[in-house]
Amino acid sequence: MANGEATIVIKKVVKGGGGHHGGAWKVAYADFVTAMMAFFLLLWLLNVTTDEQRHGVADYFAPSAASKSTSGSGGIMGGMSMSTEGARVGQSSPPSVVMEMAPPRQRKPAEEDEDQKEGEAGHEEAKQLEERELLRQMAEREQEEFENAEEALRQAMQDSPGLSDMAKNLIVDNTPEGLRIQLVDQENASMFPSGGSTMQENLQKILEKVADIIHRMPNQIAITGHTDSIPFRGRNDYSNWELSAERANASRRTLVGFGVPISRIATVSGKADTDPLVPEDPTLPTNRRISIVLLREAALMPSAPPAPDN
Repeated sequence: MANGEATIVIKKVVKGGGGHHGGAWKVAYADFVTAMMAFFLLLWLLNVTTDEQRHGVADYFAPSAASKSTSGSGGIMGGMSMSTEGARVGQSSPPSVVMEMAPPRQRKPAEEDEDQKEGEAGHEEAKQLEERELLRQMAEREQEEFENAEEALRQAMQDSPGLSDMAKNLIVDNTPEGLRIQLVDQENASMFPSGGSTMQENLQKILEKVADIIHRMPNQIAITGHTDSIPFRGRNDYSNWELSAERANASRRTLVGFGVPISRIATVSGKADTDPLVPEDPTLPTNRRISIVLLREAALMPSAPPAPDN
């Protein structure tokens, strides 16, 4: 420091990872350990898998064929499991969890019988519905034919000389039993003489027109005789029962004479005064009548029951 001069000191600083406290080797060592772990994992996988499973893994990372499925036979393992139990088990590996699918439930014979009965019941119900629909269509068609027959008979009465005035003796209506044609007595126009079964000429002409209508239809017919309530006088062994039956049978013979086949006639009966046309006064002449019914072939479907009152 002589002569007042300052002393200059120069320090050399050496930079670098000197000493055991440097960190660069740790990074390299960590990479090495990671690589070794991956290597040993690869060796383990090569040891515990089969060739087919290894091919499945290889195809997953570099697929040789496209697969639409991501599971099952289209997945990584190609539908193969690590073992027959569902996981690969080594000698030193811990037990694995195995999931087993429950077998399909076996149906009991009683359940099969019940299902069979339900199927048969459904088939029977469908068959009944089909039959009911067929009967309904038949009844509607038959009803239309009855209406046409009624109109044709009335028109024939109007177009025939001498019969137009007797339209009041003719009553035609539809009943559940069929198309009913009634030839009734009036005050001054009787079908039969009093107490007799010999047919008047006017009734024969009407029955001729009725026979024409019967020829057009396939239905069976029922003929019934009716009287008023005035007791028959003249014979003790003869009553309105015999009289009504004989008048019905006389009508049958006349219809057969006009060409109606005997096979078409289902019944011929007499009801005396048990079914009056005018119940309020069973002695009226209109209660004396011949009823000819074209019987329905298809039963009328019952109407829907009325709704219950609230």
